[in-house]
Amino acid sequence: MILALDTSTAACTAALFDGNGSCVARADELIGRGHAERLVPMLEELLAGRRADTILVGTGPGSFTGIRVGIAAAQGLAIGWNAELAGMSSLALLAASSGVDGEMAVAINGGHGELFVQQFDASLKPMSELWNLPPREAAAAASASTVVGPGAQALVDAGGSARAIEGWPSAANALRLPEELRSLTPAPLYARAPDAKVRTAA
Repeated sequence: MILALDTSTAACTAALFDGNGSCVARADELIGRGHAERLVPMLEELLAGRRADTILVGTGPGSFTGIRVGIAAAQGLAIGWNAELAGMSSLALLAASSGVDGEMAVAINGGHGELFVQQFDASLKPMSELWNLPPREAAAAASASTVVGPGAQALVDAGGSARAIEGWPSAANALRLPEELRSLTPAPLYARAPDAKVRTAA
């Protein structure tokens, strides 16, 4: 079985797949903050005593805290179950969950008023690098006619002519990702430096 989970945005999402790749259980909750408190109970309810041979975890970019919570939980389960662990692109997962058939840009809030943006083609392969830009610059950089994600409206309002669709990642779409986007190193992809700095000795 395969367990997929993502906590990079305000959504807390997990899904369990059988050996044929069919989703046998899923949980999707828009919780804002509080992934650390909600994720483990969600997984317990979802798994109902079952365990997975492979775990896929969203690596971001997105919320620093959320990403770390998800990866820590995945690492703990992988050790306990002796399961394989791999990372997956959280932006690609959001693209796969959007319901859009065709090229799109994915935009999520990146902090400091900036947006994380990446464009994907109809097969969910990246068409651009990952950008971390202020909304106006992101709108100028994005060429897709549809922008999805929690940052979509902010991008379009900043000057884009694209259609904005608010959306959130769902782990139930994890196996739709191209192999290279769900076989990443299971480590946080922050895409910008953390706000908190380690104090150095004077």
